[in-house]
Amino acid sequence: MSVLLLVRHGQASWGEADYDRLSPRGVEQSRLLGAALAGRAVRPDLVLRGSLRRHRQTADAAIEGARWEVPVVEDAGWDEFDHMRTLSGSVDWQEIEGETYDDRVLRFEATIERWASGRHDAEYHESFPAFTSRVEGALARTLDRLEPKQTAVVFTSGGPVSWVTAALSGGGVPAWGRLSKVVVNSSVTKVLAGRRGTNLISFNDHAHLEGVGADLLTYR
Repeated sequence: MSVLLLVRHGQASWGEADYDRLSPRGVEQSRLLGAALAGRAVRPDLVLRGSLRRHRQTADAAIEGARWEVPVVEDAGWDEFDHMRTLSGSVDWQEIEGETYDDRVLRFEATIERWASGRHDAEYHESFPAFTSRVEGALARTLDRLEPKQTAVVFTSGGPVSWVTAALSGGGVPAWGRLSKVVVNSSVTKVLAGRRGTNLISFNDHAHLEGVGADLLTYR
């Protein structure tokens, strides 16, 4: 039986011009994760990451924290969907002067729901079905790389983690919509693959952040 650990990247730079980089808090989250995995005797045979900078920075910090010596393979199939291009594909999205942070988050989530609905696929650079197909392809490639009893750690984003979870649990798009709102930065989702197929074991484990500091628990 093979083990696949899906890691959401550490906190990025939500609300800034360049989102695709870890905040100092995100770096610390990632280091704590690496140390926690090493403390649980996790020794990956394979480490993969998406192609985004926040994936690379998370992987680097976690590997440093764990003191692993393992090559890292890049697979862009694990990338998040392009938020900005998805937002620009929605006729409902535009800047609103004086909008609060919480209101902006709610409106952002509503826009993503529109994208995932399947009713406007032609308007988007990458439709939701294309996104899920890409993630499923990345999952299949990762599992193909693993021998029985080997472990892979994948550094990716909340969208792919939520889709793998939703697909393996049979929840589909509705479950993805709910799960993608609550994926904790640097959390771990565990998948097992073996004679009984590929199965979800746990979702969104963030025990390495508990008891350390309330400011380390983030979702953006």
